[in-house]
Amino acid sequence: MVPFVGLTGGMGAGKSTALDALQRLGAATLSTDAVVHELYASPELRDLVVARWGEDVAPGGVVDRRAIAKRVFAAPEERVWLEGEIWPRVGARIAAWREEIAVRRPPPAAAVVETPLLFEAGMQGIYDATVAVVADEAVRTQRAAERGHVGVDERAARQLPQEEKARRATYTVSNSGTIEQLERELAEVLDRLSIR
Repeated sequence: MVPFVGLTGGMGAGKSTALDALQRLGAATLSTDAVVHELYASPELRDLVVARWGEDVAPGGVVDRRAIAKRVFAAPEERVWLEGEIWPRVGARIAAWREEIAVRRPPPAAAVVETPLLFEAGMQGIYDATVAVVADEAVRTQRAAERGHVGVDERAARQLPQEEKARRATYTVSNSGTIEQLERELAEVLDRLSIR
């Protein structure tokens, strides 16, 4: 059995960096953020958000995620509606991907899904183990600012504090140092998963 692992962490903790490192270390990886990008590129979801909010959320037929973020982070009922459309589709994509991984030969070291709101969405039960990526607050703030996230405060308010994510996770890794340090910690996690 390939260990099925959920990877999470707060904004700016470096989840994507950790996911890339896990892939280099032999894990199969999937980013739910990338899945959401694919969904927004599909006519089905694009048409749903345009019907809900108007043409200005998809100028030229391309979904503008910043325009959507402004709407959903300003109005809880809009966020609930959007999550109700997106999360089941993401879940279906994860299930299909997991089936693909189960028959891969040779099998990967683990099947890791980056799931930012893993604990907030109550998804920890679907995984064999969870990994929380944490980083110093100053590092996280700088990373979030560099990415120009819309609604940083609103997004942060929807997430559990990183200390709570770390407390709930099976494993915690620090991403305040170098990539090499992060890879060493992640390699140890993969070793532990292989003997679980």
